[in-house]
Amino acid sequence: MTELKLRLQEGDNDTTVTVNQDVFTIGRLPECDFYLPFGGVSRCHARLVKIAADLWTIEDLGSKNGTQLNERLVTSPQKLQHGDIVWLGDVSLLVLYADYTEPPLSPRQQEVAEQRTILRNVQQLQEKWIQPNAKDGETTNKDQTIARLKDLVDIAKNLCAAASIEEIFSQVQQVIFRYLDSIDRLALLIDVHGSGKLELMNSATRRAFQQQNLAADGSWISRSICQKVFAEKVAIQTADAQKDERFAGENSILIKGIRSAMAVPLWDENKVVGVLYADATLSSYHWDNEGEEELSFFSALANLVASSVQRWLLVEKLKTEEVIRQRLERYHSPAVVQQLISVGGLPNGRLAPVETEISILFADLVGFTAISERVTPTEVAQLLNNLFEEMLQEVFGWGGTLDKYIGDCIMAFFGAPEPQLDHADRAVAAAKGMLTRLEQLNANGFWQESLQLRVAINSGKAVVGDVGSSQRVDYTALGATINLAARMEAVCPPSECVISEVTYKMLSQRCDFQEMGHYRFKGINRLVKVYQTKMHHLGSC
Repeated sequence: MTELKLRLQEGDNDTTVTVNQDVFTIGRLPECDFYLPFGGVSRCHARLVKIAADLWTIEDLGSKNGTQLNERLVTSPQKLQHGDIVWLGDVSLLVLYADYTEPPLSPRQQEVAEQRTILRNVQQLQEKWIQPNAKDGETTNKDQTIARLKDLVDIAKNLCAAASIEEIFSQVQQVIFRYLDSIDRLALLIDVHGSGKLELMNSATRRAFQQQNLAADGSWISRSICQKVFAEKVAIQTADAQKDERFAGENSILIKGIRSAMAVPLWDENKVVGVLYADATLSSYHWDNEGEEELSFFSALANLVASSVQRWLLVEKLKTEEVIRQRLERYHSPAVVQQLISVGGLPNGRLAPVETEISILFADLVGFTAISERVTPTEVAQLLNNLFEEMLQEVFGWGGTLDKYIGDCIMAFFGAPEPQLDHADRAVAAAKGMLTRLEQLNANGFWQESLQLRVAINSGKAVVGDVGSSQRVDYTALGATINLAARMEAVCPPSECVISEVTYKMLSQRCDFQEMGHYRFKGINRLVKVYQTKMHHLGSC
């Protein structure tokens, strides 16, 4: 009988399940036969259907991110072969057919198979290439060892100097095509995002004029071989993949005409960061005779490449984080910025607009026009810079987000991007802090005359996120909730804070506020009840 198994490899998670039903569902719901609680996997993502005693098909169930079989989108039921790779979002499953009635290979059959394919643990190959060949003389062995060590040192120096992935691959390409005459094509695949999904970073052919025929999507590469190397941390070399029993069920190899192939993991310490892959379109008996030695060299080189790739990945990550950090620190407190970066909540460096509940705050400097007429523009700019620096400490201190400066006005909100159930309390606390801080600044001669603020707060639904064009994007809040808060500022007395009835009802403590009255604001077809608080009321209830 033939048994079908699925092997999940997601980060450190390595799980194998047996498909023991004629209809077998896969998805994020616990009710599915194979429960995959990962992002990108839909609730009911795909299903397997048994159509014969030893044959299964896979079909997509209308998932959001689609189902792929060996990198091809599944739009209709597709037959599964041993060794296929099924992608559900960023999660991969290895298809394994196990035929327990098939007799084991005879010793002679195993020997023949070994002649065509070499599988080695990469740790066993790390020093093998440096070791001299036993058939050479003693002097020759010593010279060969010294020459190879020197080559490795030179290669390591060049790789250390490479600043980009293109430079790293260029160094690898030169070395491989110089040492291994049997290789026609070369590819570097990297797990860029640490999701377990290999991405083709660069590729090359020995003959430059054939480079344009090298498919950019990597469709010429055996993903089955690469995935096995990546997942199992083994080095593989096959001199005739189409005839080898190990790859008898690999459709990708047959379809792509792959004959001779070699792949090794980029293993940096305990982590595999990618795969170095090479192949030849014709069968290479040269690899039969000298394959293990060349595989040892390929693996030794991959160890050096892995360190360079890991360094490049780290540099790219730091660059991305720094760009994101610099941008977000305009709007958020350092603590919120660090949280956003650490949880990876910024695909493409942007925060997608979402509808959420917030409290919006407007703080406006009283009499700014009159002040501007009495002093120079330089003094006005210095005043606003110093004032905003002080006021923003209260916004960030209560976990708020700066939306923008509008002339002499600060627009900030609470409750996004990270949800805050107490956003109304936070907004009011920040407003109280602003008024109290300005009172202390005035007492210490902050400006040539005493300054006053008007603060208005409203709460409700709003759309919050990055809005703008491809050239410029601003993180902002939009909606009627914001419009009302901006209108309310006009009725706020100097050195006070006004809040809407919605905000008032959301406060955990209300003793600082008193009803101010009902107002009608432009563009709002209803009366709005407004509450106010005075400076001598600001404090703990």
